[in-house]
Amino acid sequence: MPSLRLQRVRELLKREIGEVIRREIPVGESGLITVNEVGVSSDLHSATVFIGILGTDQQKKKGFAQLNHHRKRIQGLVGQAVILKYTPTLRFVLDESIAEGNKVLQIIDELEKSGPNNETTPENH
Repeated sequence: MPSLRLQRVRELLKREIGEVIRREIPVGESGLITVNEVGVSSDLHSATVFIGILGTDQQKKKGFAQLNHHRKRIQGLVGQAVILKYTPTLRFVLDESIAEGNKVLQIIDELEKSGPNNETTPENH
């Protein structure tokens, strides 16, 4: 379990990185980019940013490329907004967990729709 301070830093970075991405990267070409989670090393020198991108496959590729291209600028803007001894080096990772969860929910819905309509319920004897 991470320390309370580390949790607070993670949440602060998550909020600020999301805000910087919202301001710096246009939604039209790159899809809607969300910051799902931020993992921070214990020494605060590096941070892994788990992102989700809503849009077409083309927009996802473009959005991920934009994030990596503008990584240093995003890192600098976050460093100005969040005062820490070290500004963590950001590493972006595409988080497909939301898409995977949606696929599972879709499969469950399909199973419920195709299931038997005449389900028998146990009768009280």
